[in-house]
Amino acid sequence: MKIASWNVNSLNVRLPHLEQWLQVAAPDVVALQETKLDDERFPDTALAGLGYRSVFAGQKTYNGVAILSREPAADVQVGIPAFGDEQKRVIAATIGGVRVINLYVVNGQDVGTEKYAYKLRWLDAVHDWIASELQSHPRVVVLGDFNIAPDDRDVHDPERWNEHHILTSAAERAGLQKLLDLGLHDAYRLHHDGGGEFSWWDYRQAAFRRNLGLRIDLTLVSGALRAACGAAGIDREPRTWERPSDHAPVWVELAAP
Repeated sequence: MKIASWNVNSLNVRLPHLEQWLQVAAPDVVALQETKLDDERFPDTALAGLGYRSVFAGQKTYNGVAILSREPAADVQVGIPAFGDEQKRVIAATIGGVRVINLYVVNGQDVGTEKYAYKLRWLDAVHDWIASELQSHPRVVVLGDFNIAPDDRDVHDPERWNEHHILTSAAERAGLQKLLDLGLHDAYRLHHDGGGEFSWWDYRQAAFRRNLGLRIDLTLVSGALRAACGAAGIDREPRTWERPSDHAPVWVELAAP
């Protein structure tokens, strides 16, 4: 089973890219973030024509998450239970015996701001919810745009992206580590030790051409899936297309049980 994640940064703009990529990459499951569409406008008919069923939770202009899958999705959950939040950032479903949890983690704006404090509260809430999910679903993949670069290998300039900078601050990385401490494993790091491979590049300053990026899109697998994790990677190709998302798809391949 190939499971992917892609922050498309507006599905309305990027639908042709998504359709092209689905036909080439042929994932079994895709988690999308920043769809930026009301549910009424979600292109489920077009995606069904490519063989994908969709579950989604969107809002106009901002946020929005979805899961596309070749098999039907069951036990769909939207949002973090018991966390009062109108922002559409979380959707989960069970597909082919795997619990897929799609996160669009809060950006946080800048360290010390109200949005940063909200991000840390949000991470605490998602940690507690995923802990309960793991109790009932041992085979779990948590993936999405985490808006956190795990360590210095995952940033182009560690001096700039340091413990006081948004996306790499000590508290954000501690929040991510708490998730990993639940028994989750960064699938990319199970197969790649080196640095310099990124999933996001700013549109400014020719950042993609100069490879001035961050690895903030992650695929985390539970302990029950670690041995089945045969490969993981980042697909840079869609970032080279005209009018691309600023993120590239990331993916993990799981062997059949």
